[in-house]
Amino acid sequence: MEPSPILLYGEAEGMVRGLQKSSLRDTGSGGWFKQHEYIEKLNMQAILNASTGQEEIIKDLLVTHRKVPTLIHELISVEIWRQNIFPVICQLQDFQPRSTFPLYMVVHHEATIINLLETIFYHKDVCESAEHLALDLIDYCHRKLTLLLSAGGIAGQDRLLPTSASETSSLEELKLQAEALDFDIALKCLSVLRYITDHTDSLPLSATTRLLNTHNLPCVLVELLHNCPWSRRSNGQLQKYESGRWLSVPGEDQQKMTKLDGQVWISLYNLLLRPECQRKYNIDSFTRGQLLKLSSHLTDVLIDQLPNLVELQRFLSHLSVSEPAPPKKELIIEQVPEVRDSIIRETSGKWKAIAKHQVKNTFSPSDSDLRHQAQRWAQTYNMDVMEALVPDKPKCGLCGAEAAKRCSRCQSEWYCNRQCQVNHWQKHKKACDLVNEAVKKMKEDVKPQM
Repeated sequence: MEPSPILLYGEAEGMVRGLQKSSLRDTGSGGWFKQHEYIEKLNMQAILNASTGQEEIIKDLLVTHRKVPTLIHELISVEIWRQNIFPVICQLQDFQPRSTFPLYMVVHHEATIINLLETIFYHKDVCESAEHLALDLIDYCHRKLTLLLSAGGIAGQDRLLPTSASETSSLEELKLQAEALDFDIALKCLSVLRYITDHTDSLPLSATTRLLNTHNLPCVLVELLHNCPWSRRSNGQLQKYESGRWLSVPGEDQQKMTKLDGQVWISLYNLLLRPECQRKYNIDSFTRGQLLKLSSHLTDVLIDQLPNLVELQRFLSHLSVSEPAPPKKELIIEQVPEVRDSIIRETSGKWKAIAKHQVKNTFSPSDSDLRHQAQRWAQTYNMDVMEALVPDKPKCGLCGAEAAKRCSRCQSEWYCNRQCQVNHWQKHKKACDLVNEAVKKMKEDVKPQM
């Protein structure tokens, strides 16, 4: 029996039609929050359709109504807001919000959009519908992956958070949550880039040049394999990051390829072996040395899991004994990404003014506005609906074992036993408080108007 849809077709089409490019100044406004709600619900429906093998109506609607460029524009817009306006808001001395809930929704918006793009970019027609904004998306994903490498994957590591409210402000807590989101966003970008490499023939001509020579993505991928930020050791136990959490890996599965490993290897296969990529890739002595590092990773166990990699192994063997031929000279009128530069040109020098405007008009809501927002948020993130998106049984938030009990305060985290819940509390407390705060405000009685 197929799960019930989150959205009816008419509802989904209305939401897709309603997607619009918003200005940086309007971020967090009433209209902006309505669009955020639309994208959240479209994302959940897209995941449900893809995970259950149903017709992917959200993907089709976004392509039909040419809204993929709109999503990319919104993704880059909220990225700029997080980098340039959010830090200013956090530094304003007279801003002491009663709730960081509205701010968190804006911070979370970036993760929602990249999650939706990850779900739909598997399809060739989505890549085609991105048009010239595919270049902006390539640049965005490259920025996130290089930031992940420069941070050494620390955003995905456990942090020692303050144990009492007096030790830090709610805005400081929000900044920590934003850093944790950056880790997930970067890993989503890895998947998006892999799908882009699958469909380079559907993208603007300069997309391949941008992937290979402007950003030298193969060398970035080599560094990701070397550092493997989605793998770590905790108390001597190997853990890997899958489905949004760290899971312990039994000894017999430690050489098993994860989805993230697979995305890197398939991307490398596409970029190094496709004829159109080989014609354009400028492999100099530095790049050659970096690529040859892959040989040590190409074990028999790995090739057994992804047999096509034997062709990559042959390519590297040939590269090791011969000098690469220079790329053929081709006359290309190269397109350049425009969205990020355009937004920054329009708003540069105005960050503080925009931050003050948004603090006054957006992020200091009245009690009634906050209750209304919390109520809509609780409906959008209905936990029963979210569980329908996950085909597997819930996993313990600490140890990853199958779980049957849920946190009674926020209803969003699962545990296999009481001890795991107690041990995980210091890490879970921040998110739990945020959810619990929103639910409390939703349940408060609104004083009737006389």
